[in-house]
Amino acid sequence: MDVILLGPPGSGKGTQAQKMAERYQIPQISTGDILRGAVKERTPLGVEAKGYMDQGRLVPDEIAVGIVRDRLKAPDCKGGFILDGFPRTLAQAEALDVTMQELQRKIEHVISIEVDNEELLRRLTGRRTCRTCGIMYHLMFNPPAKEGICDKCGGELYQRDDDQEDTIGARLKVYEDQTAPLIAYYRKKGLLGPIEGVGAIEEIFQRIVQAVEE
Repeated sequence: MDVILLGPPGSGKGTQAQKMAERYQIPQISTGDILRGAVKERTPLGVEAKGYMDQGRLVPDEIAVGIVRDRLKAPDCKGGFILDGFPRTLAQAEALDVTMQELQRKIEHVISIEVDNEELLRRLTGRRTCRTCGIMYHLMFNPPAKEGICDKCGGELYQRDDDQEDTIGARLKVYEDQTAPLIAYYRKKGLLGPIEGVGAIEEIFQRIVQAVEE
């Protein structure tokens, strides 16, 4: 099963992709995680990508497409995959179509998680990340036992540049301008399954399962 998970920043794509990966025993492929890893390691790609990410802008298509193309050819993707955060533009979607043709496969489902901007802002500004182990917390929904300190490793918690309010506004604008047209693209292909992204995590997950398994 080859699946794309769409949704704006803060919509819960990552959480739901992890749950899908566990249920269907296929890998979650997150370009965001790959890029953040490159930024942390200060690779040439990471240094280049960081400038875009800090401004809430999308990483150029040629960087993202190359990363995903190589990943889909890995042995663990033979039984299927979940794309989390890719494609983000029509150009990326078209490049993905070419890659899938090369692999003699096709996307079967495109799940679009829908959440309004007010709720997204509330979710994103409360996020905190551990500098040491990378675990994420939320000041409202999942706070650490001790303010500013990671429960697992005792590392310092910080607010990522792309989780600050000004940057979030830019990220949502980018999503609306460049990524939202993908919804129309995949609807035209008959692949789109819109899902309400508000409610308990398990409740949202069951909506996704129903859309995929029907």
